[in-house]
Amino acid sequence: MSISDSDSSSSSYGAEYKNFKQISRERLLHEMLRSTKTGDSKSTWKVLIMDKLTVKIMSHSCKMADITDEGVSLVEDIFKRRQPLPTMDAIYFIQPTRENVIVFLSDMSGRTPLYRKAFVFFSSPIPRELVMEIKKDARVLPRIGALREMNLEYFAIDSQGFITNNERALEQLFGDEEDNRKAVACLNVMATRVATVFASLREFPFVRFRAAKSIDATTMTTFRDLIPTKLAAGVWDCLMKYKKSIPNFPQSETCELLIIDRTVDQIAPVIHEWTYDAMCHDLLNMEGNKYVHEVPGKNGGPPERKEVLLEDHDPIWLELRHAHIADASERLHEKMTSFISKNKAAQIQHGSRGNGEMSTRDLQKMVQALPQYSEQIDKLSLHVEIAGKINRIIRELDLRELGQLEQDLVFGDAGMKEVIKFFTTKEDTTRENKLRLIMILAAIYPEKMEGEKGLNLMKVARLTNEDMVVVNNLRMLGGATDTTKKSSTGAFTLKFDMHKKKHAARKDRSGEQETWQLSRFYPIIEELIEKVSKNELSNEDYPCLNDPSPTFHGTPYAGSVIHNPPAHSMRSRRTPTWARPRGSDDGYSSDSVLKHSSSDLKKMGQRIFIFIVGGATRSELRACHKLSGKLKREVILGSSSLDDPASFITKLKILSEAELSLDDLQI
Repeated sequence: MSISDSDSSSSSYGAEYKNFKQISRERLLHEMLRSTKTGDSKSTWKVLIMDKLTVKIMSHSCKMADITDEGVSLVEDIFKRRQPLPTMDAIYFIQPTRENVIVFLSDMSGRTPLYRKAFVFFSSPIPRELVMEIKKDARVLPRIGALREMNLEYFAIDSQGFITNNERALEQLFGDEEDNRKAVACLNVMATRVATVFASLREFPFVRFRAAKSIDATTMTTFRDLIPTKLAAGVWDCLMKYKKSIPNFPQSETCELLIIDRTVDQIAPVIHEWTYDAMCHDLLNMEGNKYVHEVPGKNGGPPERKEVLLEDHDPIWLELRHAHIADASERLHEKMTSFISKNKAAQIQHGSRGNGEMSTRDLQKMVQALPQYSEQIDKLSLHVEIAGKINRIIRELDLRELGQLEQDLVFGDAGMKEVIKFFTTKEDTTRENKLRLIMILAAIYPEKMEGEKGLNLMKVARLTNEDMVVVNNLRMLGGATDTTKKSSTGAFTLKFDMHKKKHAARKDRSGEQETWQLSRFYPIIEELIEKVSKNELSNEDYPCLNDPSPTFHGTPYAGSVIHNPPAHSMRSRRTPTWARPRGSDDGYSSDSVLKHSSSDLKKMGQRIFIFIVGGATRSELRACHKLSGKLKREVILGSSSLDDPASFITKLKILSEAELSLDDLQI
């Protein structure tokens, strides 16, 4: 018996164009679960057995109801003791590790195996020696209904986003320079998982990466400098194997992949992002996408805690997540007003309050009074409550003024003087917000944080030595040290020179609401993706592993199909897009995203993938959604993890603290 590769592609499910997450979902449900309904097992229920990683892969793409619909009655953990079910078939979706294979063989060997038949699907390529171990067990072989490589080992966190679940990548890759063993192991896992994205979608990419930068000809590049290079080489090796082993895998390029790391934009992880999605995760104590709130108790009893998931199945969340918080609040008010005006029963409920605003509790009472509209009002009241809570926190923490200063720093309209003035006049600013402001300053003006200058600024801000460690580690992430001054060709000045211009041309935004001007900021990947789309990336800064010849793709570093434009600046001057009138379609508004999301996908050009080693941000995910509409190409963001400001700061703390771990700091 030989192991087979799962044979499916994005076109296998008909002519209808499906986005990245839809394809991932259908592969798991149809290609894996449904394919086991063969012969005499068509009408039988099955057991699904997974490990700790694959259960998360499945839960990011599918719901339990989806799995049940495909004939699965029980989901089990491979490492837990399980009840024998000798009349049922089992589906194993597991990583190809020795431990998993040993447990599987133990389950299915002997006179009385745990299950009647086993359908085995591996999340990534299985080593040859493990295949041989399975083959040599004569008792197990006849009990195997399928033995396949699914090549799907990533978390589909969004319709256009995935992570490889390397939560410790920042620590392992940018931490200890003396011992690279953990870093090499981390990159190997990451490369395998990134490659499975292309195996899933049946895409073969042009592989580009950010090249290592040295200060001068006499300075050696470090392991950190070579992270995108090494990951690109690892992904390339996996793709070369896929070209030979996977049926119908493209033999010529079908899309583009750009690999960068967190050093290209150290501001995006800490600046306040003013969209509904980002504000929820930044200001509310959410666990992942889980929001906990109180609802009125039944029959007048005490309030009850209710958990809700803010995900794609919620149409209001889907519409508003990328909208500015002020815009989201306005739209929610309009939706509620519209609902009340169209429903007489709602008007009666609302009438008792005269013309006053409805509170969240009023809305919740309306749910109970109007059961036929309960789901609609339930969703509305949930989001009205969330938006109200966010707006209260913005007012209480005076985040508008802080946000304005952050934006002014980034666009060169403020500097050290304004930061010191802020610290001396806004002493009640939270420690975390002061730290984030200094981190932005350090990313833009690293020289201002050297030696006494940095210590004095920390004293003015009343921050601790522990906070200084975070700032220094951020600077280390970009390659700066206290003792090394960068020349005009150095890494930091190359990235941040344009911010030193305190005065730059910018269109007057007078007449616009102040809050909407807080969205001038955009992540660097936005410029990079646009350059990928226009074929304008610098060959020197972003080499391509593929040979430009249409007939030869075998040798890494064989050349490039990209041209040499002028070097890009950190952030060019742009008109604040969120402040445009509601009627303008710049691709940013949630209406625009929804408009382009499904119907226009059929007209899309080749996909663009961008992978960030060391964690991605919600602003970067938003940029990919926006650019998909603008460029008419599905832009997919990948990363080792998706980080909110608090978790990014926690990860930075341990870069130079070897004795601590993520578990100690409890991200």
